[in-house]
Amino acid sequence: MERIKTLSLWSGILGFVVVALGAWTRLADAGLGCPDWPGCYGFVTIPVSPDEIDLANSKFPETPYEVAKAIPEVVHRYFAAALGFFIVCMAFIAYKYKEVPSNIKKLSYFLLAWVIMQGTFGYLTVSLKLWPQVVTTHLMSGFLTTALVWLLYFRTKDLIQERNLWNFQKSTKKLFNIAIVLVAVQIFLGAWTSTNYASYSCTDLPLCQGQLLPEANFKEGFNFFQSIGPNYLGGQLDHESRVAIHLTHRFGAVVVTLFLLFFSLHLYKRNFKTLAYGLIAFLTLQILLGISNVIFALPLLIAVGHNLGGLLLITYLGVLRLREH
Repeated sequence: MERIKTLSLWSGILGFVVVALGAWTRLADAGLGCPDWPGCYGFVTIPVSPDEIDLANSKFPETPYEVAKAIPEVVHRYFAAALGFFIVCMAFIAYKYKEVPSNIKKLSYFLLAWVIMQGTFGYLTVSLKLWPQVVTTHLMSGFLTTALVWLLYFRTKDLIQERNLWNFQKSTKKLFNIAIVLVAVQIFLGAWTSTNYASYSCTDLPLCQGQLLPEANFKEGFNFFQSIGPNYLGGQLDHESRVAIHLTHRFGAVVVTLFLLFFSLHLYKRNFKTLAYGLIAFLTLQILLGISNVIFALPLLIAVGHNLGGLLLITYLGVLRLREH
């Protein structure tokens, strides 16, 4: 149990690093920095010497080698592989030792299956040339992987320390469930905004292009059947479709903010004050990062931080809800 606890702690930290690196790769337009998978232009790391670079360009003439884009992609892949290795180790320990409780075993096995599927999405992200449906799924799957690893850590820690945690009333559980669903939908909208390169579609705040409701094409913006084949680096949608996506993400943020404020008050009134303060803190951080993205024209560090803010929120809510005994 101690080994699983230690591995899950490091895996949880590594999960945040992997999500940050994935956001960095995507926001730096480096998603196709390596046009093949799992290698990079046929190399284990990246081409370095002039001869290696010439060979790489001859193999992939449609995607000339750019070291500034290859490095983020390779670094992201290696950290993701390390996370996968840790999860394999946890599943092996859970299988080998009989004293590991069944709920810990099941969660470890599920994580193993999930991370294998996540690796498949990583391959499809490259092979389908950043098809938004796959990239969005890959991002959300990464969020879920990290959240589940942290749940595994806290459940293992609680069992070792024989801690009896809070018991939520039915009304609180329902509000938790609604909050998790709303935040998950908002994360999807943020991912869809990013993978369709719609972040720059509204550059002012609180209006968009000086209007409350500018011309927008919601039908095409949320067409989940975009064709497979084109290179989606930079996006394929027209301006009105991207505006629709961006506006929906903004409106979603308002809904989520209002609900989480209400939920924080609910927790506070039921004497879960520490939980309420934590939720308010993470929500405030995420709002500030989102506003900063617009005001400062999507600087890389703030945009990566906004991704991590969403991960913090969904992990916090999910672990609190499912950690309860």
